[in-house]
Amino acid sequence: MSESSQTRPEHQLPTASLGRRRETPFTYTPSLLEAIPCASPQPQLSGWVSLRCERFTSLCPVTGQPDWAELTINYIPLGHLVESKSLKEYLGSFRMHGDFHEDVCQIIVQDLAACIQPFYLELTGRFDARGSIAIWPYVQYASSEPAAQDLARQRLVHYHMPRLDVPTR
Repeated sequence: MSESSQTRPEHQLPTASLGRRRETPFTYTPSLLEAIPCASPQPQLSGWVSLRCERFTSLCPVTGQPDWAELTINYIPLGHLVESKSLKEYLGSFRMHGDFHEDVCQIIVQDLAACIQPFYLELTGRFDARGSIAIWPYVQYASSEPAAQDLARQRLVHYHMPRLDVPTR
């Protein structure tokens, strides 16, 4: 596979995962995440990046049974993007990780924020119902910039639960 890009020099491409196979652990491994530099000189002006993981899985910390979810990650970059293959491998590393839905979403946001240091980031988890209760956590991160803090407050105040009648798959 050629490691070339029309917008980034070769030294800015990810080195650990791009075009390479690597052993993917099935326990929580934040070191799998990789950041790549934004091609735009003013990335925060380039808008939102939205990512959707349709079949995320982790384990219930009480029963050890698998929990399934759809995760939606939205962020405004501030210099770096998350490399998608590394994100896929990172999310896959939760396969044998036991934690509550809300905690899993918080961990993912903290790890992504540490990796890419975005202007703003949010994650919505839509976990499948267990015992007729579906849990859909919403977690945010905002940089220390006042505009990012204002955006976080606005997004939280205007947050609404995703509609139940809209199919996600």
